[in-house]
Amino acid sequence: MNYIDNIAFAILLIIGIGFFVKNSKKIVRNIKLGKNIDRSDLPKERFQNMLKIAFGQSKMVKRPIAGILHIIVYAGFIIINIEVLEIIIDGLFGTHRVFSVLGGFYSFLIGSFEILAFLVLASVIIFWMRRMVLQIPRFWNKEMKGWPKNDALNILYFEMVLMSLFLLMNATDNHFQNLNVGNPISQYIAILFQESSFITVNIIERTAWWLHIIGILIFLNYLYYSKHLHILLAFPNTYFANLKPQGQFTNLEAVTNEVKLMMDPSADPYAVPDENAAPPEKFGASDVADLNWVQLMNAYTCTECGRCTAACPANITGKELSPRAIMMKTRDRLEEVGKNIDKNGKFIDDGKQLLNDYITPEEIWACTSCNACVEECPVNIDPLSIIIDLRRYLVMEQSAAPQELNSMMTNIENNGAPWQYNQMDRLNWKDE
Repeated sequence: MNYIDNIAFAILLIIGIGFFVKNSKKIVRNIKLGKNIDRSDLPKERFQNMLKIAFGQSKMVKRPIAGILHIIVYAGFIIINIEVLEIIIDGLFGTHRVFSVLGGFYSFLIGSFEILAFLVLASVIIFWMRRMVLQIPRFWNKEMKGWPKNDALNILYFEMVLMSLFLLMNATDNHFQNLNVGNPISQYIAILFQESSFITVNIIERTAWWLHIIGILIFLNYLYYSKHLHILLAFPNTYFANLKPQGQFTNLEAVTNEVKLMMDPSADPYAVPDENAAPPEKFGASDVADLNWVQLMNAYTCTECGRCTAACPANITGKELSPRAIMMKTRDRLEEVGKNIDKNGKFIDDGKQLLNDYITPEEIWACTSCNACVEECPVNIDPLSIIIDLRRYLVMEQSAAPQELNSMMTNIENNGAPWQYNQMDRLNWKDE
């Protein structure tokens, strides 16, 4: 490789990584639009949770076929990309197979990479068949039309191309093939090029080499636009996940403060509010800025696998609710807010909100609060927390609860129970 190639490679690398860093900063900024929440407690338990779920893929294998295939692809993504370090060194300094000086260990590494690349290629083809041939229902919900469907397929095609280029690059590398070590897969592909001239094989190898690294940089930057951000965000998402028992709801600080004020005997009920005091905090959430930063990170981490929706009893019975759609719509709204900030320097009210414009009351009131979606999510995303915050806004800010819920709350207020009967009759059941 001559100096022109080295310079071209360096420029390509700087552009690719620079664009990725720029978009990563946008994601961090958008996540920070959420309200602050303290998830710094129990660091040991949180680290164990991350190792078990994000790194160890413990929740994926609950569905063994998909789980094992995903582990193969996941391992391929982490392990095979170690060879990217060799490509970067070769590209910047004009060396070739710089790590081959490691001898037998290099042979073991590349041999492992090739076997893993072949398994990844096979796994991705099976994933494609599950989606497009078997047409598993959870991949074909109405929210998976258009871009979400194409995005899932694009990633599969990316993986197919990258793994094929890696194997082709090894098969046409005469220097590597002549070593006759560490090439358990490519040696069979190399047979196809036995009758080709050295120049032809070298051109194919160089082309595959360049396309491979260009493909990796394109893939890296494609993540910003894709559901596959979970490749990176699954780790912080599982670390900062809610460790409290499922079903234990948090108290709103704004409500707690109001109750404390009402119960304070020293408080003057006739006191004139301070004109300079901050306006009272909104109850619940109507837009993404009302959610906390962990919920917004959840939205970016969503894998769109549909396990949550497939387990949702409301969705199964034909209700409008899809927990996956809740996360996708939250992410779409957050992206829209981010683009608004990019355009104007700050957020300018666009007349839209997450509630009503993206997520309808019909969806959130269909939820049974059963936590099935939270239990099923392979990366500990919590759609229920967003649903509850949207409900809180409807009830406490707009008094827009369904009639059935209003009747129940009235009965609790008047009778101390959800049912409409006299308090004196509450214990009659024990005499029956």
